[in-house]
Amino acid sequence: MITIVSGTNRLGSNTLKVAKEYQRILAEKGVTAAIFSLEAINIMQRDADFEKIENDIIIPTRAFIFIVPEYNGSFPGVLKMLFDNSRSHEIWFNKEALITGNATGRAGNLRGMDHLADILNYVKITVHPNKLPLSTVNRLMDSEGKFTDTGALNAINNQLDEFLKWRK
Repeated sequence: MITIVSGTNRLGSNTLKVAKEYQRILAEKGVTAAIFSLEAINIMQRDADFEKIENDIIIPTRAFIFIVPEYNGSFPGVLKMLFDNSRSHEIWFNKEALITGNATGRAGNLRGMDHLADILNYVKITVHPNKLPLSTVNRLMDSEGKFTDTGALNAINNQLDEFLKWRK
């Protein structure tokens, strides 16, 4: 099972639009992937709802695709809380991940992707080396959130093809 994590709780974010595009592109490749959005989820408390996320989403997922926006030179704290509040040593180990950063600025969250990769490595998730920064992401998509930029689409397709081949 592949789960695409939209790594922010901000409503109406470009991050969720990118996650949906990754899901669409994977479907075109014949691969089913679920989206796990952090919107409207209380990650701050370890309660029955949080345990349901662990049991229904995190534990069954073998591979994650993290779509992470840049927040203050890194990635959103809500995504970090997902790891901090979980039973990290029991549920994350020995899985795989792909990371894509997105930003309206010019660096595509390069620093944040490295920060996230460090955390993923700490919880023993193997991170694919092709971390893709999507800079000026708001200019790469149309008003409906579909990528229109050929270069971005080629980079995403290449990244996903590498990831799918690497997983086999």
